[in-house]
Amino acid sequence: MKYVLLLIKLMLFPILVFAQQLEFFGYYEPQLMAAKIENDFYQLASNKLRVDLELDASDHVFFRANFNYITYHGKTKWDILNFLPEKTVREIPNLTLLGFNINPYVLLFNDRQFLDNAFVRLSFKWADLTIGKQQLSMGTGYVWNPTDVFNQKDVVDPTYEQPGHNAIRLDIPIGSYSGITAIYAPTDDWKYSDLLVKFKTHVSPFDFSVLAIQKQWKFTDARLFDLMAMDFYQLSTKRRVFGGDFVGELFGLGVRGEFTYNNIKIDSDVIFDYQSELQNFYNQLLPTSTPPNPMEIKDEYYEIVLGMDYTFDFQTYIMCEFYRNTFADDNQENYSFNDWIHLLNAETKTITRDQIYFLVQHPLTDLIDISCSSIYSISDQSFGVIPMVSYNIFQNVDLNFFGNIYFGKEGAAYTKNLGNGGIARARVYF
Repeated sequence: MKYVLLLIKLMLFPILVFAQQLEFFGYYEPQLMAAKIENDFYQLASNKLRVDLELDASDHVFFRANFNYITYHGKTKWDILNFLPEKTVREIPNLTLLGFNINPYVLLFNDRQFLDNAFVRLSFKWADLTIGKQQLSMGTGYVWNPTDVFNQKDVVDPTYEQPGHNAIRLDIPIGSYSGITAIYAPTDDWKYSDLLVKFKTHVSPFDFSVLAIQKQWKFTDARLFDLMAMDFYQLSTKRRVFGGDFVGELFGLGVRGEFTYNNIKIDSDVIFDYQSELQNFYNQLLPTSTPPNPMEIKDEYYEIVLGMDYTFDFQTYIMCEFYRNTFADDNQENYSFNDWIHLLNAETKTITRDQIYFLVQHPLTDLIDISCSSIYSISDQSFGVIPMVSYNIFQNVDLNFFGNIYFGKEGAAYTKNLGNGGIARARVYF
């Protein structure tokens, strides 16, 4: 019997050793969002628990994963049509199923449990290889990142954590200041697989990088709804990106920028299938009407971000960032229903072509920071103001309060129809 126990101990020994090395940490984050839509006041509360696991198995093997558990309470169903201009809402047809009207344009906040990141990093003498679901963030911009084709930031809270993406990443250092990054992310069709190659280096006083990307880019046609699958049609395109970024200091100012040239390719068979689906859908739903025109996807466009920041001797920090995206329109009369849906689905970064962001931040005390940011669309003259207070109430407890107030006319990028309100968020680290 003692030999059996000895054998069991020997088998469990590696597990016990790894268990002792495995670190657990994370945070609990309750949040309350409130918004006034026309004459009604709504609330949505959430509770988020993030649990991180980290293991330094050796000098060559590193593992990390995190699980997110989120529950929602209050108003968990939001009708998107209430936030959009009436002109664009008229572009969509009335849908019926078995004689009943249905509204597929409802945003649902259902409880979620998901693995956000889980990856292993293998360190060799010549490179690091990271495999699994991991964060992929590119660019030097604060609010907008043209070179980041994997994420989209929220202008109200642009520093909030980004989700993980399933990929294989290879980082090859070249000397002390340079390196090459290569990323492969599989998609449903291998011909559309996401590929990225980036070279970065340092030339005093700037860090530079140049990159080339191939990315599957899907566009939702929210006028075309499959009543059987209960989902919208998505048009697959192949996006090729060439660009770069820089960050450094010039005359005492922090300066940064990004630029990308984008080329969009749609296979002829994909275009044919899409046009056929659109034609058949409207012929069945509204046989006496003329089907709408297919979505217009630009073949070429460019994005540019230029930013600067400065900290005064009295600790006040200011930051300004300009963003141009020629994929978006410069006339709000041309914003379509699908343009708004693409923005809400994070399929595009903006609905308006030219805009500017400004931030002022000051430490009121050692524990309290106050700030106010504003975002202005040069293209349609709409703007929003976002005041914020951050309070480190205890060593492991942070409180954040955001406001969002919009002043644009109906149909503009920052229209008051989006709703004025705010967010109260706490975070308890463990």
